[in-house]
Amino acid sequence: MVQCYRGASRAAGAFEPLAFIQQPHTGLRIVSWLFSLVIFGCIANEGYINRPDEVEQFCIFNRNQNACNYAVSMGSLAFLCCMAFLALDAYFPQISSVKERKKAVLADVGTSAFWSFVWFVGFCFLANQWQVAKPEDNPLRSGADAARAAITFSFFSIFTWATQAFLAFQRYKLGADSALFSQDYTDPSQDAGTVPYSSYSAGDALESPGGTRSYQQSGDGVFDGSAGYQRQEY
Repeated sequence: MVQCYRGASRAAGAFEPLAFIQQPHTGLRIVSWLFSLVIFGCIANEGYINRPDEVEQFCIFNRNQNACNYAVSMGSLAFLCCMAFLALDAYFPQISSVKERKKAVLADVGTSAFWSFVWFVGFCFLANQWQVAKPEDNPLRSGADAARAAITFSFFSIFTWATQAFLAFQRYKLGADSALFSQDYTDPSQDAGTVPYSSYSAGDALESPGGTRSYQQSGDGVFDGSAGYQRQEY
């Protein structure tokens, strides 16, 4: 079950590393972070090759520089995005504003869906350029494993980011169905301090410390309870 929002009364709680790591979206962010790092490393280190009779290096994907540039750029940006959202997840329990929490979750939904689409485009682009690459451009087949790894992890990244978008949307729905997104929501811990005391009615009977009621009758025949309990002399 996806974990729903914490109430505003717990928003200022201390950071709990174990609970943070056990959250499903946290694990997916770490996995996506690793995938982006692998894609970036594969292309940056082994994505540029040249023929034995050439000096200038070209992209391993059909000598299309746009393919390598796309993989390197998206890999580095996705790496930074994962770091940013991991920091946001760690700070999220301390956000007391309901509107700010709602904005954070909506940003998570949109960003995760965007990156899922980006990696879908990247997977199709890299796979197509790898398929049409000419064998004579890379007779030694150097960097082939790195190219296949970049394509494979681009494919996996589609699903990790799509799952993050799904989990974020579930969190948004659970929050929208609860009182946390209500404009009238008040902190339960502050209710006792804000509720005024009920006024004392003049007709209410006074009780003595022993639990028995005592009255004092005035001269005009009206009972006066202001005297409270009076000791009887024998």
